[in-house]
Amino acid sequence: MARILAVTNQKGGVGKTTTAVNLSACLAECAQRVLLIDLDPQGNATTGCGVFKREAMPTVYQILIGRSTMADTRMRTDFGFDVLPANRELAGAEIDLIDIEQREYRLRDSLADIRGSYDFILLDCPPALNMLTVNGLVAADSVMIPMQCEYYALEGLTDLVATLKKVRAKLNPRLEIEGLLRTMFDPRSTLTQHVSRELEGHFGDKVYRTIIPRNVRLAEAPSYGKPVIAFDRSSKGAQAYLLLAQEILDRCADKPGTAAATAAPGVRP
Repeated sequence: MARILAVTNQKGGVGKTTTAVNLSACLAECAQRVLLIDLDPQGNATTGCGVFKREAMPTVYQILIGRSTMADTRMRTDFGFDVLPANRELAGAEIDLIDIEQREYRLRDSLADIRGSYDFILLDCPPALNMLTVNGLVAADSVMIPMQCEYYALEGLTDLVATLKKVRAKLNPRLEIEGLLRTMFDPRSTLTQHVSRELEGHFGDKVYRTIIPRNVRLAEAPSYGKPVIAFDRSSKGAQAYLLLAQEILDRCADKPGTAAATAAPGVRP
Protein backbone atom coordinates (compact mmCIF):
# COMPACT_ATOMS: atom_id res chain seq x y z
CA MET A 1 0.00 0.00 0.00
CA ALA A 2 1.20 3.47 -0.86
CA ARG A 3 2.50 5.77 1.84
CA ILE A 4 0.46 8.96 1.53
CA LEU A 5 2.49 12.05 2.35
CA ALA A 6 0.95 15.52 2.59
CA VAL A 7 3.42 18.29 1.79
CA THR A 8 1.99 21.25 3.67
CA ASN A 9 2.68 24.52 5.41
CA GLN A 10 0.17 27.27 6.14
CA LYS A 11 2.89 29.77 5.28
CA GLY A 12 3.39 30.40 1.58
CA GLY A 13 6.68 30.71 -0.30
CA VAL A 14 8.54 28.01 1.63
CA GLY A 15 9.26 25.64 -1.26
CA LYS A 16 6.24 23.40 -0.75
CA THR A 17 5.35 22.87 -4.42
CA THR A 18 9.02 22.76 -5.40
CA THR A 19 9.45 19.95 -2.90
CA ALA A 20 6.33 18.04 -4.02
CA VAL A 21 7.34 18.07 -7.69
CA ASN A 22 11.03 17.37 -7.25
CA LEU A 23 10.58 14.72 -4.59
CA SER A 24 8.07 12.94 -6.84
CA ALA A 25 10.59 12.91 -9.69
CA CYS A 26 13.44 11.76 -7.45
CA LEU A 27 11.41 8.95 -5.87
CA ALA A 28 10.47 7.84 -9.40
CA GLU A 29 14.18 7.94 -10.24
CA CYS A 30 14.66 5.56 -7.32
CA ALA A 31 12.34 3.03 -9.01
CA GLN A 32 9.30 3.96 -6.89
CA ARG A 33 5.74 4.14 -8.22
CA VAL A 34 4.64 7.69 -7.46
CA LEU A 35 1.43 9.71 -7.76
CA LEU A 36 1.50 13.48 -7.22
CA ILE A 37 -1.85 15.10 -6.39
CA ASP A 38 -2.13 18.86 -6.91
CA LEU A 39 -4.57 20.24 -4.32
CA ASP A 40 -3.72 23.91 -4.93
CA PRO A 41 -6.04 25.90 -7.25
CA GLN A 42 -2.98 27.76 -8.54
CA GLY A 43 -1.97 24.52 -10.24
CA ASN A 44 1.75 25.18 -9.92
CA ALA A 45 2.59 21.54 -9.27
CA THR A 46 0.68 20.64 -12.43
CA THR A 47 2.67 23.00 -14.64
CA GLY A 48 5.87 22.14 -12.79
CA CYS A 49 5.74 18.60 -14.13
CA GLY A 50 4.98 19.58 -17.71
CA VAL A 51 1.15 19.46 -17.81
CA PHE A 52 -0.76 22.42 -19.27
CA LYS A 53 -3.30 23.11 -16.55
CA ARG A 54 -5.68 24.96 -18.90
CA GLU A 55 -5.98 21.84 -21.03
CA ALA A 56 -6.09 19.36 -18.15
CA MET A 57 -9.55 17.84 -17.84
CA PRO A 58 -10.83 16.23 -15.71
CA THR A 59 -8.97 17.45 -12.62
CA VAL A 60 -8.93 16.89 -8.87
CA TYR A 61 -12.02 19.11 -8.73
CA GLN A 62 -14.11 16.55 -10.60
CA ILE A 63 -12.89 13.83 -8.25
CA LEU A 64 -13.84 15.74 -5.12
CA ILE A 65 -17.37 16.47 -6.32
CA GLY A 66 -17.87 12.93 -7.62
CA ARG A 67 -17.85 13.54 -11.37
CA SER A 68 -14.71 11.57 -12.18
CA THR A 69 -12.55 8.76 -10.85
CA MET A 70 -8.87 8.59 -10.02
CA ALA A 71 -8.28 6.15 -12.88
CA ASP A 72 -9.87 8.53 -15.41
CA THR A 73 -8.12 11.64 -14.08
CA ARG A 74 -4.49 10.69 -13.41
CA MET A 75 -2.00 11.55 -16.13
CA ARG A 76 1.43 10.13 -16.88
CA THR A 77 4.25 12.66 -16.91
CA ASP A 78 7.47 12.46 -18.90
CA PHE A 79 9.41 12.04 -15.66
CA GLY A 80 8.32 8.61 -14.49
CA PHE A 81 5.45 9.50 -12.16
CA ASP A 82 1.71 10.15 -12.43
CA VAL A 83 -0.08 13.40 -11.58
CA LEU A 84 -3.64 14.39 -10.72
CA PRO A 85 -3.80 17.91 -12.18
CA ALA A 86 -5.48 21.02 -10.80
CA ASN A 87 -6.45 24.41 -12.15
CA ARG A 88 -8.44 27.44 -11.05
CA GLU A 89 -11.77 25.64 -11.01
CA LEU A 90 -10.55 23.81 -7.89
CA ALA A 91 -11.14 27.06 -5.98
CA GLY A 92 -14.86 26.35 -6.31
CA ALA A 93 -14.57 23.09 -4.42
CA GLU A 94 -14.78 24.92 -1.10
CA ILE A 95 -18.34 26.01 -1.90
CA ASP A 96 -19.42 22.88 -3.75
CA LEU A 97 -18.40 20.60 -0.88
CA ILE A 98 -20.53 22.42 1.70
CA ASP A 99 -23.64 20.36 1.05
CA ILE A 100 -21.83 17.03 0.55
CA GLU A 101 -21.87 14.59 3.44
CA GLN A 102 -18.51 13.40 4.79
CA ARG A 103 -16.85 16.15 2.74
CA GLU A 104 -13.59 15.90 4.72
CA TYR A 105 -13.16 12.31 3.52
CA ARG A 106 -13.73 12.77 -0.22
CA LEU A 107 -10.09 12.49 -1.20
CA ARG A 108 -9.36 9.61 1.19
CA ASP A 109 -12.26 7.58 -0.12
CA SER A 110 -11.35 8.28 -3.76
CA LEU A 111 -7.81 6.99 -3.17
CA ALA A 112 -8.97 3.63 -1.83
CA ASP A 113 -9.18 1.93 -5.24
CA ILE A 114 -5.74 2.98 -6.51
CA ARG A 115 -3.65 3.08 -3.34
CA GLY A 116 -2.25 -0.36 -4.05
CA SER A 117 -0.92 0.80 -7.43
CA TYR A 118 1.70 3.12 -5.91
CA ASP A 119 4.54 3.17 -3.42
CA PHE A 120 4.14 6.87 -2.61
CA ILE A 121 1.30 9.34 -3.04
CA LEU A 122 2.34 12.97 -2.49
CA LEU A 123 -0.25 15.66 -1.82
CA ASP A 124 0.68 19.26 -2.64
CA CYS A 125 -1.58 21.18 -0.27
CA PRO A 126 -2.45 24.89 -0.62
CA PRO A 127 -0.91 27.40 1.83
CA ALA A 128 -4.12 27.75 3.84
CA LEU A 129 -6.22 25.69 6.21
CA ASN A 130 -9.25 25.23 3.96
CA MET A 131 -11.35 22.24 2.92
CA LEU A 132 -8.74 21.20 0.33
CA THR A 133 -6.00 21.07 2.96
CA VAL A 134 -8.30 19.25 5.38
CA ASN A 135 -9.03 16.63 2.70
CA GLY A 136 -5.29 16.21 2.23
CA LEU A 137 -4.61 15.83 5.95
CA VAL A 138 -7.45 13.34 6.39
CA ALA A 139 -6.19 11.24 3.47
CA ALA A 140 -2.53 11.33 4.54
CA ASP A 141 -0.55 8.94 6.69
CA SER A 142 1.92 11.65 7.57
CA VAL A 143 2.96 15.23 6.89
CA MET A 144 6.14 16.71 5.47
CA ILE A 145 6.64 20.34 6.46
CA PRO A 146 8.97 22.38 4.24
CA MET A 147 10.11 25.54 5.96
CA GLN A 148 12.68 28.28 5.81
CA CYS A 149 14.92 28.82 8.80
CA GLU A 150 13.64 32.25 9.80
CA TYR A 151 11.75 33.74 12.72
CA TYR A 152 8.30 33.94 11.14
CA ALA A 153 8.59 30.34 10.01
CA LEU A 154 8.85 29.25 13.64
CA GLU A 155 5.63 31.10 14.49
CA GLY A 156 3.87 29.45 11.56
CA LEU A 157 5.17 26.05 12.59
CA THR A 158 3.59 26.42 16.04
CA ASP A 159 0.20 27.11 14.44
CA LEU A 160 0.59 24.20 12.02
CA VAL A 161 1.45 21.72 14.77
CA ALA A 162 -1.66 22.83 16.68
CA THR A 163 -3.75 22.29 13.55
CA LEU A 164 -2.33 18.81 13.03
CA LYS A 165 -3.23 17.89 16.61
CA LYS A 166 -6.83 18.93 16.00
CA VAL A 167 -7.05 16.94 12.76
CA ARG A 168 -5.56 13.90 14.48
CA ALA A 169 -8.01 14.18 17.37
CA LYS A 170 -11.16 14.63 15.31
CA LEU A 171 -10.62 13.30 11.78
CA ASN A 172 -7.48 11.22 11.26
CA PRO A 173 -5.99 9.52 14.34
CA ARG A 174 -3.11 7.97 12.34
CA LEU A 175 -1.75 11.32 11.13
CA GLU A 176 1.82 12.04 12.19
CA ILE A 177 4.63 14.41 11.32
CA GLU A 178 6.90 12.59 8.90
CA GLY A 179 9.56 15.25 8.99
CA LEU A 180 10.57 18.90 8.80
CA LEU A 181 12.50 19.90 5.69
CA ARG A 182 14.78 22.92 5.76
CA THR A 183 14.48 24.71 2.41
CA MET A 184 16.11 27.71 0.72
CA PHE A 185 18.93 27.24 3.18
CA ASP A 186 21.70 29.84 3.26
CA PRO A 187 24.51 28.67 5.56
CA ARG A 188 26.07 32.15 5.57
CA SER A 189 23.19 33.55 7.61
CA THR A 190 23.63 33.51 11.39
CA LEU A 191 19.85 33.55 11.89
CA THR A 192 19.44 30.59 9.54
CA GLN A 193 22.00 28.59 11.52
CA HIS A 194 20.36 29.55 14.82
CA VAL A 195 16.83 28.56 13.72
CA SER A 196 18.17 25.33 12.26
CA ARG A 197 19.71 24.39 15.61
CA GLU A 198 16.45 25.30 17.38
CA LEU A 199 14.53 22.94 15.09
CA GLU A 200 16.99 20.09 15.66
CA GLY A 201 16.89 20.64 19.41
CA HIS A 202 13.11 20.66 19.62
CA PHE A 203 12.10 18.10 16.98
CA GLY A 204 15.16 15.81 17.02
CA ASP A 205 15.11 13.12 14.35
CA LYS A 206 11.89 14.53 12.89
CA VAL A 207 14.14 17.04 11.12
CA TYR A 208 15.49 15.58 7.88
CA ARG A 209 19.25 15.40 7.66
CA THR A 210 19.01 16.54 4.05
CA ILE A 211 18.93 20.32 3.59
CA ILE A 212 17.66 21.99 0.41
CA PRO A 213 19.93 24.93 -0.48
CA ARG A 214 19.06 28.13 -2.26
CA ASN A 215 19.68 27.24 -5.88
CA VAL A 216 19.06 29.16 -9.10
CA ARG A 217 18.42 26.00 -11.10
CA LEU A 218 15.66 24.97 -8.70
CA ALA A 219 13.97 28.31 -9.32
CA GLU A 220 14.38 28.08 -13.09
CA ALA A 221 13.17 24.52 -13.64
CA PRO A 222 9.38 25.19 -13.23
CA SER A 223 9.39 27.70 -16.09
CA TYR A 224 10.49 24.85 -18.36
CA GLY A 225 7.85 22.48 -16.98
CA LYS A 226 10.48 20.12 -15.60
CA PRO A 227 11.65 18.81 -12.23
CA VAL A 228 15.18 19.95 -11.53
CA ILE A 229 16.74 16.51 -12.11
CA ALA A 230 15.45 16.66 -15.70
CA PHE A 231 16.51 20.29 -16.07
CA ASP A 232 20.00 20.21 -14.54
CA ARG A 233 20.85 16.95 -12.82
CA SER A 234 24.27 18.16 -11.69
CA SER A 235 22.88 21.19 -9.83
CA LYS A 236 23.01 21.37 -6.05
CA GLY A 237 19.22 21.47 -5.93
CA ALA A 238 18.85 18.24 -7.92
CA GLN A 239 21.43 16.44 -5.82
CA ALA A 240 19.75 17.60 -2.61
CA TYR A 241 16.36 16.21 -3.64
CA LEU A 242 17.93 12.92 -4.69
CA LEU A 243 19.45 12.67 -1.22
CA LEU A 244 16.09 13.53 0.34
CA ALA A 245 14.40 10.76 -1.64
CA GLN A 246 16.95 8.26 -0.40
CA GLU A 247 16.59 9.47 3.19
CA ILE A 248 12.82 8.98 2.99
CA LEU A 249 13.27 5.47 1.58
CA ASP A 250 15.69 4.63 4.37
CA ARG A 251 13.21 5.87 6.98
CA CYS A 252 10.40 3.80 5.46
CA ALA A 253 12.61 0.71 5.43
CA ASP A 254 13.24 1.15 9.15
CA LYS A 255 9.56 1.43 10.09
CA PRO A 256 7.80 -1.73 11.29
CA GLY A 257 5.16 -2.90 8.84
CA THR A 258 6.52 -0.77 6.02
CA ALA A 259 7.92 -2.50 2.98
CA ALA A 260 11.61 -1.77 2.53
CA ALA A 261 12.26 0.24 -0.58
CA THR A 262 15.42 0.04 -2.63
CA ALA A 263 16.80 3.02 -4.47
CA ALA A 264 18.35 2.96 -7.90
CA PRO A 265 22.10 2.24 -7.94
CA GLY A 266 24.26 5.27 -7.30
CA VAL A 267 21.61 7.27 -5.46
CA ARG A 268 22.98 7.38 -1.93
CA PRO A 269 23.43 10.02 0.77
